[in-house]
Amino acid sequence: MDEINELFQQIVSQISILEIVIKGMIIGIVASAPMGPVGVLCVQRTLNKGRIYGLVTGTGAAASDILYALLTGYGLSFIYELISNESALYWLQLIGASIMFIFGVHTFRTNPLKKSRKVSHNKSNLLNNGITGFFITLSNPTIILLFLALFTPFNFMLPELSLFMQFIGYLSIFGGALLWWFFITGVVNKLRNRFDDRGIQIINRIIGGAVMVGSFIGAVLIATGTWSLH
Repeated sequence: MDEINELFQQIVSQISILEIVIKGMIIGIVASAPMGPVGVLCVQRTLNKGRIYGLVTGTGAAASDILYALLTGYGLSFIYELISNESALYWLQLIGASIMFIFGVHTFRTNPLKKSRKVSHNKSNLLNNGITGFFITLSNPTIILLFLALFTPFNFMLPELSLFMQFIGYLSIFGGALLWWFFITGVVNKLRNRFDDRGIQIINRIIGGAVMVGSFIGAVLIATGTWSLH
């Protein structure tokens, strides 16, 4: 009987880890996907210098994202008593989904090229490219609002968990961000002969549309109690 109980606990633990990994990966992808200044820079460097330069730029941005994710996560820990209240959590999740919908509309309507930077064809060392991506993302503290909008609907409250689970959660966010940059640099590199400024705008609109649809569905499911992200 003890062996069965131990096996059951191991299965539950693995499911919990898998849940955190999936949520973290989704948060990392959604936070990185919109074509802001660093996204455009990543695409431009991929076209002008090669995929590795775009990927390193994205890696720098992902590292900066983790800092803001940590600030958001530990900031939420200070209001844990409020969050642990079922009614308060319901409204926070609903507000978070609504903010994501507004963010999707903003992304869809924004022309990312207006804030783009000129990219030299000179292949400077990779470290410089990564540092640039890091500081461009770091210069935009409003990303905290994005993480807040993502953390609450997903009930992604890591500080209440063990240090190991927290590590897994934040590592998953970083992994999701890297997965996005790996994907987008691969697409751009593959289509480099047919990729232009309009291609960047199309990607941005697809991302914005997907965020709008996903957040709208999430808001409806949360509002009706059909799906609760606990």
